[in-house]
Amino acid sequence: MKQPRPITRREALCQMGGGFGMMAFAGMIGESLARAQATPATQSAKWPKGGLHHAARAKHVIFLYMNGGLSQVDSFDPKPMLDKFHGQPLPGGAIATERKTGALLRSPFTFKKYGQCGMEVSELFPHVGELADSICWVRSVHTDIPNHEPSMLMMNTGFSQVGRPSLGAWITYGLGVENKNLPGFVVLCPDVPTTVGPPLWNNAFLPAIHQGTFIPDKPGEKQTPELLVEPSFDPQKLVSYINNKKFALPEQRRELDLLTKLNRMQMERERTNDPQIEATIQSMETAYRMQTEAPEVFDLRKETPATLKLYGPGSTARGCLLAVRLIERGVRMVQVYYAKGDPWDAHGDIQQHRKNAKDSDQPFAAVIKDLKSRGLFDDTLVVCGSEFGRTPVVEVGGNGGFQNGRDHNPHAFTMWLAGGGVKGGTIYGTTDDFGFKVVDKPVHVHDMHATILHLLGIDHTRLTYQYSGRDFRLTDVHGEVVHDLIA
Repeated sequence: MKQPRPITRREALCQMGGGFGMMAFAGMIGESLARAQATPATQSAKWPKGGLHHAARAKHVIFLYMNGGLSQVDSFDPKPMLDKFHGQPLPGGAIATERKTGALLRSPFTFKKYGQCGMEVSELFPHVGELADSICWVRSVHTDIPNHEPSMLMMNTGFSQVGRPSLGAWITYGLGVENKNLPGFVVLCPDVPTTVGPPLWNNAFLPAIHQGTFIPDKPGEKQTPELLVEPSFDPQKLVSYINNKKFALPEQRRELDLLTKLNRMQMERERTNDPQIEATIQSMETAYRMQTEAPEVFDLRKETPATLKLYGPGSTARGCLLAVRLIERGVRMVQVYYAKGDPWDAHGDIQQHRKNAKDSDQPFAAVIKDLKSRGLFDDTLVVCGSEFGRTPVVEVGGNGGFQNGRDHNPHAFTMWLAGGGVKGGTIYGTTDDFGFKVVDKPVHVHDMHATILHLLGIDHTRLTYQYSGRDFRLTDVHGEVVHDLIA
């Protein structure tokens, strides 16, 4: 006797209860898909100047990420009291951080005032300091947990556990893309940064098209440290996975059209729109179109010698220049990580910040200068920071007896913003005399996210996605826009 064919869940919903279950399911899917596909391209009349809820000040974001934890008291928040009380206990008693700490530790770096705003910047960042009046300095950022993984997730997804969409995913979900030949959200780093990895740029429950595209921006094993890009650099190797050596573009087009047709037939047969299938189709279309534009975007040999000199050598410089080139071609957000792991994590010796800053200072400043020269500065929001700061006291033990480093500090750290409608030359917020905690105008990571979205024309309380029975948003149930940062 022939066995009956098992039915699918969708068929069961269609057949049971007069089909009311399928009607409800289709309604939920239809609403989610409609929201996922709502982009300026389809509803531009409702969204002035590229914004979703109000007029936008910025269209794009470049996030320069110093993964590991930059020390605020050694970079942008000098504390003379550290010099005065060096070697003495922090007033108030021992502090509870991730590792054992000791007495106050003065900064080994000198500071200098820059610009009309009088911003004090350490010797680690002279190029950035020269642009003080173009930058909005926020000295009062704080977060919740003194560990890399939850703090990285908080800074990137607005939640300290894996499973929420990233900032870039929310931005592309809200605003769509300007260039359909490139991903809307790109992540650059020579290798996968931190132990968290892809959850930092994932789409989670948002449609898959909003997943960040990670590109290891290293041109090959044989590199000359003194050069930004090798003369023999082949961008096809950098994004080799989008090139099909077996089939030419016309053949790929026919294959993709057939696959799309089959997927559409499946959805018609099941009488519903499947957002996962729709997202897969869109992703394949983007990958197909990238073959024509991505190689040119990633070919840094096309830049002038003057531009290459502006950024200087090294992988951070290469990532920064690629970020500007991607933004110029319509990518919505680009995130540039410093390197693999947590390289700014100066537990043993704060002097390791010298190398990290030398690699980063010139290219960070070059991003601002280059955006201005290309006419992109006003439309591009540049964000720079870490997942947390570092303690004003020395870390003791566990470093081979060498005690010149600082532990993690979630209570206070500095971030800076430039372009995209922020108020240059602003110094916002204050920490205590030793730089340990915020004492005036605190800015939580949720507030930073709310402000970034506001500058992009998005009300963070209204950019939501229904999942698992509730409406989710980047800022969860928190966040206030810091209007004092906005020009």
